Amino acid sequence: MPKQARLLGHALRALAVVGLLVGCEQSGMSDLREYIKEVKARPPGRIEPLPEIEAVEGFVFDPRDRRDPFVMDRQTTEITSDGASLAPDPNRPKEQLEQFPLTDLNMVGTLQQENGALWALVRTKTGQLYRVQVGNYVGQNNGQIVAIKPDVMRIVEIVLEASGEWRENEQVIPLTKP
Repeated sequence: MPKQARLLGHALRALAVVGLLVGCEQSGMSDLREYIKEVKARPPGRIEPLPEIEAVEGFVFDPRDRRDPFVMDRQTTEITSDGASLAPDPNRPKEQLEQFPLTDLNMVGTLQQENGALWALVRTKTGQLYRVQVGNYVGQNNGQIVAIKPDVMRIVEIVLEASGEWRENEQVIPLTKP
């Protein structure tokens, strides 16, 4: 009989819980039902109309007298001498900062010696700090430092054009403050 008594006890407890829930349903939900009725009774709000979309006038590209942007314009390319003499020396030993693209290099300061020589402090993206001077090579395009000023470092790169000619390209690395 103890098994039946336990089952009866569980059944009574379950009935008590159901009774409490029904009581909560009746008393606790009436205010919620009233609020829902009130919200549904309100007049609907006005929806703002979509803004007017202005028509954009079409444009037809007519390349009759214009140059093709995908073909190099040989008249505007300035090569200081023949393209072969600009070619970098393939036998020159590479310097440390030539392994990094210029976008990964930041000029973070300068040092000046008593004789007036100005050095630039360059930090790589990996956090390494280097001291460079005019004549050092940096970047992956045979870039050589041509000028160092307290707020900027100028570099001339030698890049190979699609036509197979070498040309000089000037880049600037400004001083960045930490």
